[in-house]
Amino acid sequence: MGSFLLLGFLIGVLHALEADHLAAVGAMAVDRQAGARGAILRGAVWGIGHACTLFAICTVVILFGLTLTDTMAAALEFAVGVMLVLLGLDALRRMRAQRVHFHAHTHDVGHPHIHAHGHQRATVPHARDPHAHRHPDAFPLRALVVGLVHGAAGSAGLLALAVAATREPLIAVAYVAVFGIGSITGMAALSALAAWPLSMAAGRGTYWLHRGLSLGAAILAIGIGIDVMIVTSQRL
Repeated sequence: MGSFLLLGFLIGVLHALEADHLAAVGAMAVDRQAGARGAILRGAVWGIGHACTLFAICTVVILFGLTLTDTMAAALEFAVGVMLVLLGLDALRRMRAQRVHFHAHTHDVGHPHIHAHGHQRATVPHARDPHAHRHPDAFPLRALVVGLVHGAAGSAGLLALAVAATREPLIAVAYVAVFGIGSITGMAALSALAAWPLSMAAGRGTYWLHRGLSLGAAILAIGIGIDVMIVTSQRL
């Protein structure tokens, strides 16, 4: 049983590397840079949302003998496609609205430094707009919502895997739980990795590299979202 649950954890970690997850993380990473800690928090919160819906849906189905039809599964996956397109479009909107640029600036307390920042709420000319700012550390609610949607869409496949591997309901539920923990771990690591090139470009003041990476992440999310919608629409 221990080996079985360990396998579930490892599969959960690998589950974070699926294309739609990569696209979502990339689109969210375009947001204001919060450093490695912020990226890890965003990924972990995504994983928590993902694990919550996975565990809730799978537990109800396994323990109460309910059925998740292929049409229902396709509808949930279609919702993921719509969400990815919206994330990509929102990333493009933020790129335009934030007026991101690079030059040396400082916080109220600290040393001068260079990284990407924007003046999307500026009401005065750039030269007179204050550059002292704070790095946001608010709870990443959007990452939680994205994780909740992804978890619901992935429940059908995980159900089939858990039920096929064991006929014991409690063991199947435990498998789903450790799978969710694995996905939290994998997504936190993946988010830190995805944010690294953007943070490097921002930290070195490389404007065009930063813009190119941001644009690529947005287009990738839109492209994969459209592909998911086309594929799943054939099952509805």
